[in-house]
Amino acid sequence: MIAPSDRNKDIMQLCWVVPDLEAAIGHWVRTTGAGPFFLFEDVHFEDGVYRGVPSDIAPHRAAIGQYGETQIELIQPLDDRAGVWSDVVPFGKAGFHHAGLYCEDYAAEREAYLSSGAEMAFEGLMMGARTCYIDTTPQLGYLTELITANPVAEQVFGAFKAAAEGWDGADPIRTLG
Repeated sequence: MIAPSDRNKDIMQLCWVVPDLEAAIGHWVRTTGAGPFFLFEDVHFEDGVYRGVPSDIAPHRAAIGQYGETQIELIQPLDDRAGVWSDVVPFGKAGFHHAGLYCEDYAAEREAYLSSGAEMAFEGLMMGARTCYIDTTPQLGYLTELITANPVAEQVFGAFKAAAEGWDGADPIRTLG
């Protein structure tokens, strides 16, 4: 098991659940200069499990923009069903949801969190790579997302960073591709 001093402490993403994705993007762009934001509609996970029950991730839209070295992720849940989004932020409300860690050793990081008393909220495959949301709300007040380091994520995350370099504020909402 990973000793606490050896744990991954490089938070690379901060996420808020929001009731209106476009309004939240506009707020972040105007107040912080974060962006541009890349929009993701109809997001799904393969082989998902929510709190021990096979399930896709709760329906949502998402946008991710760069803010310095940190990604800002904004999630708009599409309904009020039980799921990883409403575990932390009630439907129709806004609030901080999770911090994300990009893991070279996903299995060891996962085991370190679970063996410390945190519970698995959701786990599945995103773009073919293992990703999970660990319920660290009792300890930290938010969920912790673990993302397996992989070439697809490197390419996508690299596109976010490249778009942010020298960005002049134009075209704040984009899609990949």
